[in-house]
Order: sequence, then structure tokens, then C-alpha cells
Amino acid sequence: MRLAAAHGVVPDYWGFDGTHRWVSPETLIAVLGALGVDATSPERAEVALAHAEDDPWRQMLPPVVVVRAGTDHELAVHVTDGDPVTVWAELDPEFGGGRRDLVQLDVYVEPRTIDGRKVGRATFAVPTDLPLGWHELHAESPRGSARCQLVVTPARIELSEQLRDGRAWGFMTQLYSVRSRASWGIGDFADLADLAWLAARDCGADFLMVNPLHAAEPVGPMSPSPYRPATRRFMNPLYLRVEDIRETAYLSAADRSLVEWAAESVLPSDTSDGPIDRDAAWAAKRTALEVVFQAPRSRARQAAFDEFRKDQGAGLEDFALWSALCERYQHDDAWPAEALDPSSALVARARTELADRVTFYCWLQWVADLQLRAAQQAATEGGMSIGIMHDLAVGVHPDGAEAWSQRDVFAAGVTVGAPPDMYNQQGQNWNQPPWRPNALARAGYAPYRDMLRTILRHAGAIRIDHVIGLFRLWWIPGGRGADAGAYVRYDHEALIGILCLEAHRAGAIVIGEDLGVFEPWVRGYLEERGILGTSVLWFENEDGGPMPPEHYRKLAMSTVTTHDLPPTAGYLAEEHVAIRERLGLLTEPAAVVHKKARDERQALLAQLAARGLISPDPTEREVVEAMHRWIFQTPSVLIGVALVDAVGERRAQNQPGTDREYPNWMVPLADSAGQVVLLDDLFDNARLRSLTAALRR
Repeated sequence: MRLAAAHGVVPDYWGFDGTHRWVSPETLIAVLGALGVDATSPERAEVALAHAEDDPWRQMLPPVVVVRAGTDHELAVHVTDGDPVTVWAELDPEFGGGRRDLVQLDVYVEPRTIDGRKVGRATFAVPTDLPLGWHELHAESPRGSARCQLVVTPARIELSEQLRDGRAWGFMTQLYSVRSRASWGIGDFADLADLAWLAARDCGADFLMVNPLHAAEPVGPMSPSPYRPATRRFMNPLYLRVEDIRETAYLSAADRSLVEWAAESVLPSDTSDGPIDRDAAWAAKRTALEVVFQAPRSRARQAAFDEFRKDQGAGLEDFALWSALCERYQHDDAWPAEALDPSSALVARARTELADRVTFYCWLQWVADLQLRAAQQAATEGGMSIGIMHDLAVGVHPDGAEAWSQRDVFAAGVTVGAPPDMYNQQGQNWNQPPWRPNALARAGYAPYRDMLRTILRHAGAIRIDHVIGLFRLWWIPGGRGADAGAYVRYDHEALIGILCLEAHRAGAIVIGEDLGVFEPWVRGYLEERGILGTSVLWFENEDGGPMPPEHYRKLAMSTVTTHDLPPTAGYLAEEHVAIRERLGLLTEPAAVVHKKARDERQALLAQLAARGLISPDPTEREVVEAMHRWIFQTPSVLIGVALVDAVGERRAQNQPGTDREYPNWMVPLADSAGQVVLLDDLFDNARLRSLTAALRR
């Protein structure tokens, strides 16, 4: 237990049903092993515990120091006992630069003998008036020197004047599902810009929240889930609008024909109500993008591309190289072992051999960045006070670019998921590798910082999926069920602080998806740091019934539904039960679960009727609108309206706990009759106009 505690592994937890449960010894040993700790015997566990206690004394400076601005922080510096030491901070050039010396405090700590050397600890005070930013600490003594990152973060993210005094509302949607007649079979960045502008102009929306736009595999088959990307730092070029790339306008007649022929193969699918075919869309787009990439760029455009590439640095180059390697080995059963190691000689050679393909994939990210910037600009020019709200997935694909290029930061032999809860009674395994907390700290949190900066470049807000993962994650050893995991704690003060710093730099709002099982203090901590929570009508209960709207949190984004549930019309029709029944996901008799769903619905209808929001015999549309008016009666500063609810869609976008059993993340936007709703016609849709009118009332 002491060894587990020393490495942040929690030996017990409380289930969703209120029962206290202990993690099995086998799970604890496996999870510790994934952290690089050998606990396979009592003797080895004792050795590992001794190392854990002595390791801080082996380092002159800690791997990284993260503090809140304006708060006291004591820094422990380890040197040979009796040696003097000088400590100073080199300040972030972005915030003016300069040097600040740290003052040593009169704090005595008993020296320790570490590896045959007597080591002393000197304590320094980190100045409370340091500016925000990524500074660098330096320590120097007669026998050595060291340096580490010093991150000064804001105490909290302050709300805008609009949210301090009022509220904002917006639509939530899965971008791939919203297609226009000019889409290539899938919603894209041009559709995003048009959707945001129209939502602002026609409906008065303040934001548009979209699914994660993270990059997927560059060759098929492409993973449909936006929550299991190849990397979270870079964008999926699948969303590019080929015609909006400047060079497309100057193609020769022959090259333009190639682009048009590529589009012809997928344009008819825009009106299909069948599952979205990402592979077909990407095959067509990649053919066209290859043509546009080869077109000459103006001197200014080339310089801008070069500057983008330089600014994004090694992270972009590694992602592009991984993409090129995916192409090289796409027809092989597996990559050569040497190719799995980014530091190998084979990969070094490939960087040169595949230089043209690396440039192509860097170029795709550049044009994606430009189109995302245009979308955010369209949103704000249309009248949105916030604009695009991006979504950050909780993890990445185990065989993706991020896991490949940052292999030392990810844990092997375990995956991330969630223990059983009311809606997923067998637990969930998301099949994603977790970051190792100790390795992330040793990297100075650079992978985390770089990821946030890229996503926030053109965002007015960011939603953090499963924000509890910044506090703890459910690690599941390989080959075991989702219920046989254990929680591993992360340095939430560091992770939340860095999130606040990067959001502050970008001027963005942060929303944490704080649903599910977690310790009660977490919501209070997030509120203290200015991070909004998430409230979903179906999950907010009080005294056995729906929570009254006036009891909702103010610092939250409140919604009727979420992408992990069927749209509201479907939920009212018990689709969330019917799907799980068909797929064998229920752990209780179907009749029992259906009765619970009916009782839940009746309790809600009774409350809506009591408040005069529905008539005695309401239609489905009336109930859906009433539920949204209920949410608008809450004090929450953000209100999210699912676009599927606005058009009467019934089909779920995702059924947790399934992979191929249900067409997750492939369902196009359609109305209550199953007819596809294109962006061109969306704002003339009768149900959408009726819902927005009801909200304005």
C-alpha cells in the first residue's frame, strides 16, 4: 500500500452504487509495473519504495516546478551537504525576460546519505510577484549545476464581462455530420465557418461547440471515433475544403479537372442517410490535395508556410514523418520493429528518404490551420461572442503518432477507461494508453503545453472531455475487464494550472466535462480555478426527481443531452435502453430498465407540466422545447443546445461500450423522419426555427 501511495496508485475506490471496493493485488502490481515500478515480490517492493523515497534527493532540482501567481512556494534544492548553492530564474521572453534571484530560507532539514554521498537540502522561496509564463530555474554549486522549467500559472481564469453579468448560449454538433451540397461526403472547415456565421446571424448563438478535430490515420481504414485520434496536437486534414486553398484557384485546366473528378466520386454521398464513409472522403480529398500541393505558391505564401513549420517545430516534423511512414508500410501486416522506435537508424534514414512526403503532411497542417482561423473569424464576424468551442479528447490511439513520437511519456501494457456506472454497467475500456505522471513531469509538461497551444490557436473556448482525467485516470491492465482497473493520480495542480495559463494566453473559456464518478472536492477545485463544469438535465437529480433549474450551478455549461446519449427525442422514446438491449449491454432485465426509463420520463413531464412548460397532452416537439426552456431557467453561464435536438434527430451518435456493433460517429444529421438535413437548408428547418424562437421567449 505504501508503494502504491508513493506512485499515486489508489488501492480502493467507491463505486457508482455507493459501495467501497478494493483493487486486487494483481491489478496493483500490473499498474505499478506500467509505471516502471517492480512490485512482483515483497523484496522488490521494498527496494522500489526505498528508491521512491530517495529519488528526490538524487536531483539538484525537481523535474519541473508549477506554481500559482501570487502564492508562496518553497523550492527544495539538493546538493552535497555543506556546499553553497545559488538559485535564479530566467524569465520567459514572451513576458519581458530578465533574471530574478531566489532567496534562501532559514529552514533546516536533516541531511541524507544517498548512494554513498551525504546530501543536504537547501530551501528557497519562489518570488510571489513573478509574471505568468514558462520560466527557467537555474541552480549552481561548486560541484554541479542544474536547470528546470518554472511555470507560473494564473490563480484562476476570469470570466468575461458578458458571463459575469449574464450568459451565453450556442449549438453543439459533430462537424462531420453537418454537410452542405459542396461537402465531399463529410462536414468540413468551410461548413464549420458557414454554420457558425449562420448560427450567430439567424439564431443569436454565442458559440458553436464541435467534436474533437484531432488528426486520425493518414491511410485507411480511418478510425471513426474523434475521441481516439492519432494525435491531439494536430488537426485532421479530412476536414479541409480543397476549393478554399488559394492555390486551387490557379490550377491549370488539366489539374483542375483532376480535382473535380476526385470530388465527383463523393459529392453524391452528401444526401445519403447511410453511415458516413470517412475512407472514401479522404481518398478523394487526398488525391485532390496532392494536386494542389504540387502547384506553385507565391513567395509570401511559401514564406508563411515555412514560418508555420518553424514555429511548430519538432512536434510537427515527427507527426508528418509518422504519417509518411504509415504510407510506406500501409500494405504490410506490421511495421518493422526498428520503425517503431523514433530514435532508430531506420527512422533517421526515412526522415531524409521521405522528405517530400513529410513536407506534404506539414503543408496539410498549415492549410488546416488557415481554414480553422477563417472559421473562428467567421464566427466572431457573424456576431458570436465566443466563437468556436473545441473539444479535447482524453487520450490517443495506441498505434498513433503521439504514442509513437512520445513513447517514453506513455505507459505500456495498460489502457484507460472507466469503472462501471449506471449507464455503462460493465465499465468502459477506451483502449488508449495513459500518460505516465512521472514521465510527463520529467518532460517538463512540454507535450501537454504544446497540445493545448495548438488547439487554442483559433478557439474561443475549449471543452476538456473527462476533465477528471487531469486528477486521476482508471488504468486497466492488458487482458483484463474494465471493472478490474485502478485509479492512478496525476498532479492536478500542475495540469490544471498549465491549462489555465494557456487558456489565459489564448483568451479562451475552459469547460470541464465533470460527469461520472469522482471525489466531491473536485468540482469545488475546478470552480476555484475558474473552470466551468458540465450539467446534463438527465443526470441532474434531486430528491428522487429532476433537479429544479434554479438549483443548477452558475459556473457550468448546462445542456439537455450529451453525445453519449441518443438525441432528446430518441431518449424520450427509450432509445438509450433499446440500443443496449439489442447489443446485450444491459446487466439488469430489460423490463426493469425500461420501467426505470419510463419512470424517469414521467417524473420529468410532471415537473415540466407543474411549471407550465407543456400542455396536458404535449407533442414530442413541445416536450423537447420545454426541456430546453427548463435549461434556460438555470443560472448557468453557458447553455448548450444539441443541433440534433434542433432538427428532431433520434439516432445516437455514439453508444459507449461498443466498437463495431453500432455505427458510432458515422451518423449524418437528419430530421425526425430520417431525412438528411443539409447545411444549406438547416436554418429553414421548421423545428430548428421553432426551438430557437422558444428559447428567445
